[in-house]
Amino acid sequence: MKTTLKLLSVLFITLLISCGGKEEKKKPGFSYDKKETTETKATADAQKTPASKKVDLTNKGLGPITSITLAAEVDQKMATHGADVYKKMCTACHRADKKFIGPAPTGILERRTPEWVMNMILNPEQMVKEDPLAKELLIEFNGSPMANQNLSEEDARAVLEYFRTLK
Repeated sequence: MKTTLKLLSVLFITLLISCGGKEEKKKPGFSYDKKETTETKATADAQKTPASKKVDLTNKGLGPITSITLAAEVDQKMATHGADVYKKMCTACHRADKKFIGPAPTGILERRTPEWVMNMILNPEQMVKEDPLAKELLIEFNGSPMANQNLSEEDARAVLEYFRTLK
């Protein structure tokens, strides 16, 4: 019995010595905190301004319209015709003053050239494939491409004149 008691005492003392007094150094390990990478930050900075708000008054787009001259005064007869065409052909996807399926045309001529606007109306397929701004708009508006309404140049010009009245 004395031997068992001595053996248990030695084991108990050994256990106490091995467990106490030692501090472990913490090693850097796995962290659940998500850290921002430089790639993410660069992408976020580049996309702060949505495409619908960007101003590009140099791009004329791709299509049949290479140059257009706008009169100082709005042609009211043409603008009225443009409003009719817009209401019939465009209001399924566009609202004059707010974002819908497509961007709002209010103030569009402060952000885009008249040629770009008309080329987008007349040639949306090629614009979305090849024009960088149109590509960005497609992404911004959830991949909803603008449908080609097969408007004549005269009708597209009338719609452009109508857009000039939207402020």
